This record gives sequence, structure tokens and C-alpha cells, in this order.
Amino acid sequence: MTAHMPVSTNAPAGLPRLNEPAPAFDALTTDGRKTNADYKGKWLILFSHPADFTPVCTTEFMAFANRADEFAALGAELLGLSIDSHYAHIAWMRSIKETFGVEIPFPIIADLDMKVAQAFGMIQPGASDTQAVRATFIIDPDGILRAMVYYPMTNGRSVDEFVRLVKALQTSDEHKVATPENWHPGEDVIVPTPQTAAAAEARMSEGLMTRDWYFSTRSL
Repeated sequence: MTAHMPVSTNAPAGLPRLNEPAPAFDALTTDGRKTNADYKGKWLILFSHPADFTPVCTTEFMAFANRADEFAALGAELLGLSIDSHYAHIAWMRSIKETFGVEIPFPIIADLDMKVAQAFGMIQPGASDTQAVRATFIIDPDGILRAMVYYPMTNGRSVDEFVRLVKALQTSDEHKVATPENWHPGEDVIVPTPQTAAAAEARMSEGLMTRDWYFSTRSL
């Protein structure tokens, strides 16, 4: 008979799903209470970190802070989270400014009861039952979850990738196209694949950069 492994009671009931409304939250932050409604009409990058006053998290927060103006130019706001008090967050923000000369310009959710972390699946029992992993969620102006990326405790994420991904998502929405691997603005985009045999035949003569009926690109 095979023994069953015990199941952690802290495991999330279910991860949020792409292209569905992001989980609702109403949370205390370093800028006062914040809810989903505060970000309606804007892109939101919600990102969690394991703990304040830790070195990897400090590098990530400084990187997000240094790119805050670039996110703002894209109509995107930043919102951090960890399972610490807002007093700890304030102290950490002050420490970063005093030690590294970097001011954190965005709010941080104090999630001591883990409600937001649980709702977004930031608690991964294989990593920790009491700390959030490095999760990043991109939510569009309609409150729809468009992307989510998880990193392990030991390795910092790339803020460059989240800037790139917001630009790619906005391009796909505006032009109804897809973007290839590591796409950056100014590069060619991918045209949707034909859905019928007749459309596939016609595709070859549509004036696109077509390598095969299913693979066509164009410039913007």
C-alpha cells in the first residue's frame, strides 16, 4: 500500500487564472488602504517578495524603483507585497533610501493575515508556508490578469522582462498581433494564423513576410 504524503493546510485553494478577473483585494499599504478599484483604468504590476530587510528583495525593489518612471509612461503602476507589517515596510523603505540612496516610490501591501498572498497563490508550500515567493502579476486596465511569473526564493527576477512584457501586451492589444521570443518595440510582429484552408491559401499572396502559411510577420 502506498502511503499518502500529508497535505499542507496553507496550500492555496486555486491559483488565479489568466484572462480572468484578478482576485479582489482590500489591503493596508504604506500609502494607506488600496483596492483593485484604485487601479481601474491602469495597468498594475503586483509583485511579492519573501521578506523585508533581505538582500535579494532589496535589489529587486531598487530595480523596480529605478524603472518606476518607465512603467508610469506605459500607464502602469507598481504595488509590492510581503507578509510583514506596514511598520516593517516603512522602516525598510527608509533603510533603502539611507543605505543605497534609492527612494521607493510605490506602496507595499502589509499582508500579515496572508489573505492577498493566498488569493494570488503567492504561498507555495514547497518553498515556504509563511513567506510569499517571488511572484509577479500583470493586470490590465479592465482588471483582467494577463500574465503571472513565479521565481524561487533564491533568485531575483528581471525587471527588464516586466517592462518588455507590458510593452508586448499593449502592442498585442492595440494591433491584434502576437510577438515573437524576446520581442522589443520596433521589431516585426506575428500575424494571426489563418483559420481555414481557403485563408491559408490566400495568405501566401497577402504581401506579408510569409515563411509558410502558418508563419507570417509584418512591421508596425
